Amino acid sequence: MNKVVITGMGCITPLADNVSDFYQAIRDGKCGIDKITLFDVSEYPVKIAGEVKNFDVTKRVDKKRARAMARFSQFATYAAAEAIEMAKLDIPEENNIGVYVGNGIGGFEVAEANLEKLFERGPRAISPLTIPLLIGNEAAGNISLLNNLKGPSHTIQTACASATDAIGTAFLAIRSGLIDTAVAGGCEAAITQLSLAGFSRLHALSASHNDDPTKASCPFDKNRDGFTMGEGAGMLILESEESAKKRNATILGEIKGYGASCDAFHITAPNPEGLGAATAMNRAIEMSGLKAEDIDYVNAHGTSTLANDVMETNAIKRVFKDYAKEIKISSTKSMTSHLVGAAGAIEAIICVKSIEEGYYPATINYQTPDEECDLNYIPNVGIEANMDYALSESLGFGGHNGVLIFGKYKG
Repeated sequence: MNKVVITGMGCITPLADNVSDFYQAIRDGKCGIDKITLFDVSEYPVKIAGEVKNFDVTKRVDKKRARAMARFSQFATYAAAEAIEMAKLDIPEENNIGVYVGNGIGGFEVAEANLEKLFERGPRAISPLTIPLLIGNEAAGNISLLNNLKGPSHTIQTACASATDAIGTAFLAIRSGLIDTAVAGGCEAAITQLSLAGFSRLHALSASHNDDPTKASCPFDKNRDGFTMGEGAGMLILESEESAKKRNATILGEIKGYGASCDAFHITAPNPEGLGAATAMNRAIEMSGLKAEDIDYVNAHGTSTLANDVMETNAIKRVFKDYAKEIKISSTKSMTSHLVGAAGAIEAIICVKSIEEGYYPATINYQTPDEECDLNYIPNVGIEANMDYALSESLGFGGHNGVLIFGKYKG
């Protein structure tokens, strides 16, 4: 089996529009959650989210081409451009470079705008680009098109696990020898009228911090009351070790293992015992060849919902047993908000950077301990210490669970 390494990363997030500034914001404990400006939220119970502010796609993507993309595709192509540039990836005319992109919702804003035209003015008012703009696979298609990537191009839609599963699928393709290079990650632009209304009706979003948005996401805290929606993208360049060495690429880290499962329990609620999440973690650890005690850090799904945080704590206890009390855990969604289909990708970047810099990021906004969430969530202040292996969890509606294990590259 091929060893799979990471040679480039790119992102656009509520905190920053590049990897360096993004990770510095994570180290500084900054929060990217603020009042929604994308549309009028006066009639909505939730008025806050993690928006990407002052986004200028033309910094990395041709203006004419970007105009023919929905917001989620713009995010994806923007992050991919940074990742390809960081990896110094030379793309020949004929190639077998894969593209694997996770996305949860697609171009909701395109659907909303054109539905309004349809109902007000009839079918001839609809833009001919409506379908190419809004369907979820267009992010992967646009990355392939803009960069002449002619290998497999796939979209993974497993809700909040989408990006993690996309990276995991690319990892397996390289590991097995199907391809030797891939762009992999996730994107989301779900801060729209329909999406906000829908999640609000599910009572899934935090609605008690409209006046103090930076406090809204407080994972594992007793007073948590829901997740905070975010948007953006993260992309990684994955290669076989042989490919990276052949072109003298800088190797940033290694993917050691991937595990996936489904709760088969409920369409929105997780199994409260964490059985599915534990299964995915165990499968990733088994594939990595590591022992549970070798894992230094868990980047938790940590959504700040009542059900998720207790379930995830239970799952970690199932997997790590006595070591669960020692392992360092944090939810960086307390800073980034929840980027839904893109969440696992930006959290993968956080894991790779944390291993590289020897830093354990904090769970900010942690004030009141919950007796049902009784592990070490690195409250409020990060820790400088060596890190060899990090595990990242992504757990989505539908019971989808994806887990990746990242390691320090040791040659």
